[in-house]
Amino acid sequence: MHIGGGLAGAVCLAAALAAAGCAGEAGGDASARGGGDGGRGGGGRAGSAPVPVTVATVEQKSMPLEIRVIGSAEAYSTVAIRSQTTGQLIAVNFSEGDEVQQGQVLFQLDRRPLEAALQQAQANLDRELANAKNAEVQATRFAQLVERGIAPREQAETARTAVSALNATVEADRAAVENAKVQLQYATITAPIAGRTGALLVNAGNLVRANDTAPLVTINQVAPVSVSFAIPESRLADLNRYQARGSLQVTAAPPNEDVPSTGRIAFVDNAVDQNTGTIRIKATFPNTDRRLWPGQYVNVVVTLTTDPGAIVVPSVAVQAGPQGPYVFKVTAEQTVEMQPVTVARTRGAETVIASGVQPGETVVTDGHLRLVPGPRINPKAQPAQAAGSEPPAAQ
Repeated sequence: MHIGGGLAGAVCLAAALAAAGCAGEAGGDASARGGGDGGRGGGGRAGSAPVPVTVATVEQKSMPLEIRVIGSAEAYSTVAIRSQTTGQLIAVNFSEGDEVQQGQVLFQLDRRPLEAALQQAQANLDRELANAKNAEVQATRFAQLVERGIAPREQAETARTAVSALNATVEADRAAVENAKVQLQYATITAPIAGRTGALLVNAGNLVRANDTAPLVTINQVAPVSVSFAIPESRLADLNRYQARGSLQVTAAPPNEDVPSTGRIAFVDNAVDQNTGTIRIKATFPNTDRRLWPGQYVNVVVTLTTDPGAIVVPSVAVQAGPQGPYVFKVTAEQTVEMQPVTVARTRGAETVIASGVQPGETVVTDGHLRLVPGPRINPKAQPAQAAGSEPPAAQ
């Protein structure tokens, strides 16, 4: 019984030693593999490829100082044509949408009733002239009789009073004739301004009334044309300062137009709108090509002045961070560093920098998401067209 127990203990001891040896070999293999993997990982970090990025050079060049807003084109002047006399419309001498000139005949009313009224007024005047002439003769005769003592003085004074009354009647008849002539002129309606006609509201054959509520047609003067817009009151001081040096240039273009029209500021309102915090401004454009149309929304750019030495970077180079805007600046070792900047203003695809970078330095314009300070980069120059392109005015 004692021998059997010793043999069993020996067998158990041998099994335990064998298990321990297997575990040691497995641990050694795992350690060897781990060391090998660690060697490969370390080698990968040490020899990682440079990060590809697109870069551009910081430039110093002339840049305009602008105010960009949205405005609307307005007719330089608008006239609603109404008849000043009542009568039948017998002729319309233009078509809807025509360009008309100042003084051009637009409508013709029936002249016959007005001509008859003029003839009647003239006849009344002639009659009263004859009566006044006869009264003058009578007054002269009574005056001679009074001098001879034949007629009483009262008759002479009565005759002279009759002459004065008839002369007044003559003047009234002359005024009636002039009024009839004016009424006859109203039968021919001409264009008071040069411009473009709108929709025709009355056709030939209709009866029109003097000073009716609805106009016969409306004329808009579109050359020149006005553009009305509003700027924030915070920019009013800049506007006034540069406006004092001379008339400011304004450009305006419809949203889908690339080439703007050029005009000048003609009017600045005398008060700021307290509801919107803006002030209304009007600019005048020659508009000989009819590119601006009344009622049309346009992108307006007011050029205040030009900064000849502005420091400029592409707008895509400027990033927003918790501490404010920054750029990735390329160092001489072909690495990058985060450089805080102060943005003065943005114009299309270019941003003017007040401080933070200097002309000639290089900044990253694409590939920002893969960048951290330290690793090397593989820079590629940004295409010149993309760097210098400018989108239309801000919507």
